[in-house]
Amino acid sequence: MQLLYSALAVLAAYLVGSLSFAVIVSRAMGLKDPRTFGSKNPGATNVLRSGNRSAAIVTLLLDGLKGFLPVLAVKWFGRDWGLEDGTIALVGLAAFLGHLWPVFFRFKGGKGVATFIGVVFGIHPVLGIATGATWLIIAFFFRYSSLASLISAAFAPAYYLLGDRIQWYADTRIAIALCAMAMLLGYRHRENISRLLKGTESRLGAKKA
Repeated sequence: MQLLYSALAVLAAYLVGSLSFAVIVSRAMGLKDPRTFGSKNPGATNVLRSGNRSAAIVTLLLDGLKGFLPVLAVKWFGRDWGLEDGTIALVGLAAFLGHLWPVFFRFKGGKGVATFIGVVFGIHPVLGIATGATWLIIAFFFRYSSLASLISAAFAPAYYLLGDRIQWYADTRIAIALCAMAMLLGYRHRENISRLLKGTESRLGAKKA
């Protein structure tokens, strides 16, 4: 039964992750489909290009929550059903994969930054704060959202393992899941990486000609 409960939790997390809030929020607020303009990426950054800051903020929060809540639910209630750290790792990864390849939207999803941050906050608040702070620091000094996302994702597994020496027990399966998500996030940013190397990546706050 434990295996069944774990599988159901992973499936539920994937389905929650498959809710493409960039599209849902845009439709609800009467905006253009974010998959039809800008980078065509269904994420908060592209929703912001519609000119509606409120829609972008709502999208960002909901994309984060769909990573945060499944992990938190297993942490709070999973013990009673025999679900432990292995299921937490799989649930976090499933929610992230749902955002990248959503079953409800023809498997065409976003890059996963907000959902990844939500997952790490669900694993541990301090881990989420450290990862989020890394994003803010890199974004502030270098003005590249993509670079900040790549570096913060790469550092998250290191922060998690470092936390084993500070205040929590680090489970290998969660560390592997974090590494897998960081690599997938890097893969989804491959075009951004190419532009960063060429010096053509757009900076935060820069106005297009």
